[in-house]
Amino acid sequence: MALLKTKKLTKYFGGLCAVNQVDLDVLNSEILGLVGPNGAGKSTLFNIIAGFYAPTSGTVAFKGEDITGLRADQIARKGICRTFQTSTLFMESTVFDNVLAGFHIDYKQAGWKSFLHTSATRKEEQGIRQKTTEILEMMDLVALKDELAMNLAHGHQRILGVCMALAVQPQLLFLDEPLTGMNPSEKLTMIDKIRQIRGKGITVILVEHDMKSVMRVCDRIVVLNYGVKIADGQPNDIKENKEVIEAYLGGTEDID
Repeated sequence: MALLKTKKLTKYFGGLCAVNQVDLDVLNSEILGLVGPNGAGKSTLFNIIAGFYAPTSGTVAFKGEDITGLRADQIARKGICRTFQTSTLFMESTVFDNVLAGFHIDYKQAGWKSFLHTSATRKEEQGIRQKTTEILEMMDLVALKDELAMNLAHGHQRILGVCMALAVQPQLLFLDEPLTGMNPSEKLTMIDKIRQIRGKGITVILVEHDMKSVMRVCDRIVVLNYGVKIADGQPNDIKENKEVIEAYLGGTEDID
């Protein structure tokens, strides 16, 4: 059974159909690329699944449970999280505190207990701080844990955004253009981190315009065009698909 499954998922904005009856199966522990030209409906599809938009019609199921129309916070608690194209960091806070803030939905103790600093809240806080450190170690940011987010290089800011998403402890992680603005070295680092995330048993859906990177890291690729799914297959199949080349690459771009 697919970890995530959409069936005839459709979204209209007024008279514009942004996503048109998209069927999508996401398998456990895969890295799935979701690609297409600007305006193809990729981010809209992300936002429907993550609960930021309600679909006009169709369904979304996660681990066999219908989650269609749930709020973003409810969906996050079920194990789905997403990053955004632009960094959503607390720029005047440290790297450590940014990731710590990502654990807010994981707190079990009531706020008044935290105010009283009970033994239960101290134990919970200690556990969450340890988890924060573990995420920073995995993503190679632990040496920068006391640095303000505003002082980080662009590549490190993008990785920090992923760290914050990992703090939600997702089973399915949407990465929305994580390579934007990165130089070739930073891109290779991020690709390695995406593989490490999958190695932890987290399924990844990657929206990205850098097709060479998509081909390098993804197990399977789904292509959207004008809100319609036009292809679904392994990277080599997608690379040779004439409809994809014409619709997405204009018939000229090298994606090897």
